[in-house]
Amino acid sequence: MNAAAPQRPVILAVDDDPAVLSAVRGDLRSRYGRHYRVLTAAGGAEAVGTLRQLKVRGDATAVVVSDQRMPGVAGTEVLTAARQLFPGVRTVLLTAYADTEVAIGAINDLHLDYYILKPWDPPEERLFPVIDDLLEDWHANNQPSYALTRVVGSRWSARTHEVRDYLQRNQVPMQWFDVDSSPEGRQLFEAAGQDGLPLVITPDGTALHAPDVAALASALGHKTHADGEVFDLAIIGAGPAGLAAAVYGASEGLRTVCLEAMVPGGQAGQSSRIENYLGFPTGISGADLARRAVTQARRFQVQLLAPSPAAGLDLSGPYPRLELADGAAISAGAVILACGVAYNSLGVPGSTELEGRGVFYGASLGERDTVRDEDIVIVGGANSAGQAAVYFSEYARSVTILCRASELGAKMSAYLVEQIAGRANVTVRCGTSVLSVEGSERLEGVVIHDAATGVSERLPASALFVFIGALPRTDWLPPQIARDGRGFILTGPALGGRRHRTADGDRDPFLYETSAARVFAVGDVRASSVKRVASAVGEGSVAVQFVHQVLHG
Repeated sequence: MNAAAPQRPVILAVDDDPAVLSAVRGDLRSRYGRHYRVLTAAGGAEAVGTLRQLKVRGDATAVVVSDQRMPGVAGTEVLTAARQLFPGVRTVLLTAYADTEVAIGAINDLHLDYYILKPWDPPEERLFPVIDDLLEDWHANNQPSYALTRVVGSRWSARTHEVRDYLQRNQVPMQWFDVDSSPEGRQLFEAAGQDGLPLVITPDGTALHAPDVAALASALGHKTHADGEVFDLAIIGAGPAGLAAAVYGASEGLRTVCLEAMVPGGQAGQSSRIENYLGFPTGISGADLARRAVTQARRFQVQLLAPSPAAGLDLSGPYPRLELADGAAISAGAVILACGVAYNSLGVPGSTELEGRGVFYGASLGERDTVRDEDIVIVGGANSAGQAAVYFSEYARSVTILCRASELGAKMSAYLVEQIAGRANVTVRCGTSVLSVEGSERLEGVVIHDAATGVSERLPASALFVFIGALPRTDWLPPQIARDGRGFILTGPALGGRRHRTADGDRDPFLYETSAARVFAVGDVRASSVKRVASAVGEGSVAVQFVHQVLHG
């Protein structure tokens, strides 16, 4: 092995064909040799041995690129070993066209990140873009220790959960210490002054005691205030619909601001893996999709503000005017409402008292480590619940899905139903509902009722994740914005023939335009929308075309 600088992450290339190995080594070193150690192994067994040595030495391993057809130890076995030794490593399988079925199987079974058909010439088109993308993903989740934000708090604290969830969803590299069980956590708490938990220590050494999200965002340098008060386009919400609108609007020359009440990504940002979104054959986590979209939006000079909740919408003037929770105001030629939805409250005895202390709404992927080897319950029968069940089954001792419907496939995609069926530690209980949750300082059990048998029973559980439908975030909007009986915003033809009066005469509302001229609604907040990421992205991008028409005629 090459004794290069130990601080550089490793890219390992594996192939038993000397000519192929030489080619891939040459290509990788020409592109990445300055910032990474490009190591090679002339076969599967040698590769596994190299990976073990890297693990023992504590060397960071970013990407493993392995051929599939090798005697003794195949490529999929090498990549499996790599994932076991380095859980965050990115994996690429080199394969011939005849072996693409093996690669597709590895995507499903091993969570393979990518496969590349041989030969990969020219590497500038077929190899480097793949490796660049995987390295960006790896770095987003693997920062050096000096760049980590450290959090000290109790596992059973609602405020600690809020802080960890905020950091995790923003993909802020974090090290977590449970003050109840970590000696190092207690030492940090004592050294910082014991002024309250959770304690957050930023990479520059600033200590924050029990910060709210706004204070945390400010300390981390997140942008929360706009540079100016007048924009061409203002977007409320930075989920897939809002981010798509922001990218398309700014890329077409509109001065664009996007306001997000909490964390970019919306509900989709909490998904552990979205596998049916076009263009990502290996799937993509909601957080990674949000990170990419945010990067793309900022590249086009979108002012993305988060957290920056909207408090009101003034429609009395010629142009819409947004009133923000911090007292600021923004005027825009057009507004796109992409404010999304919030999960319904469970509304059973004990659920309010234990929220954040074992009862969670949404996936709360930051709780991955706290559910390890525990018994957990997931309530819901749609895709979000299924994705959470698959994700947490990798860590929890048991996962029980409670679903009111008679079968899981009623609202869940078939691919998720199949994955759940293949998980030995996942149990599905259809026709069941939650009667109450139990616990004093934390969740200890869930009482459920089976509608078919009429029997109620108690399930021991340390965590309960709730996905039981959602209501739109529209209570801040003025009455001029027409909504249906559940609060979802009506647009276009759903307005029942309502007309907009303009300087050029009356006209019909555009497809995604609301009952207020120049105000549009897209994504989950819109009545009768399809609750899928691809649909939200499509609506956000199409709405921008109508924005151009109201701005420029």
